[in-house]
Amino acid sequence: MSNEGRAPRMRSSVSRMAAASGMEWLKSVKGVILDMCGVLYDSGEGGGQAIPGSIEAVKRLMDSGLTVRFCTNETQSTREQFVQKLRVMGFDISVSHVFSPAPALVRILRERRLRPHLLVHDGLMAEFEGVDTSSPNCVVIGDAAEKFSYQNLNEAFRVLIGQEKPLLFSLGRGRYYKETDGLKLDVGVFMTALEYAGDVQAEVVGKPAADFFGTVLKDMSLQPHEVVMIGDDLVNDVGGAQSCGMKGIQVRTGKYRPSDEQHASVRADAYMDDLAAAAHAILTSSPTTER
Repeated sequence: MSNEGRAPRMRSSVSRMAAASGMEWLKSVKGVILDMCGVLYDSGEGGGQAIPGSIEAVKRLMDSGLTVRFCTNETQSTREQFVQKLRVMGFDISVSHVFSPAPALVRILRERRLRPHLLVHDGLMAEFEGVDTSSPNCVVIGDAAEKFSYQNLNEAFRVLIGQEKPLLFSLGRGRYYKETDGLKLDVGVFMTALEYAGDVQAEVVGKPAADFFGTVLKDMSLQPHEVVMIGDDLVNDVGGAQSCGMKGIQVRTGKYRPSDEQHASVRADAYMDDLAAAAHAILTSSPTTER
């Protein structure tokens, strides 16, 4: 029998499995937001490497008729540099479909006429070209990696403590992320230290902030209940999306740990082994896709 002859039967089987597992919501999915690091690829030496099956999964989703966007808290390079790295790996992704914190924060800084002290990675500095950084009246912190020295953190602290009303902006609040050689501390750890020392609560730009997800949904022209977020971070990806009315799938790649599935306050709408499995479940359940 040809593949075409078997496909409808397979889709019917998948639909029955989705219903039996309480995943009938997959049928209403019209858009997908994809986290990137830990879902599409693992970062690391030489730019990192694609997670097996993820390149084809992205292509299938984008060719299906679904609206697909990419949402990342990547703050070690500009969007252009980041997308170019992924293209080298084999992903066909447009810069205009990638949402990251730095451009969103630059708009905020200009709207509020703020002058930031920047504690960010050297690779991200180009995003702040033209932003006035003289006599700083706020602090911006991103994933600065090796720049998270005592001296640099203390300098940021002094800017905060010197303000009558200190302002701290954080490009995300992740605790850790995965590179090819293991887990690495993320910006949220250092954000929390500055919050404590400066007696200030950071304004988070990026996941899981509702405004950040709202910008992506607006670009997609879809309602939250029509969109599913796929990520490896249970709290910031899945929990952040759910708090905005979206569904959330956690993949068992990247920073995922088995203990995530027993988290005290956040539970994904589904857990999948990887992006390929998540894409298959969506594409074989949603009537809006082209199969």
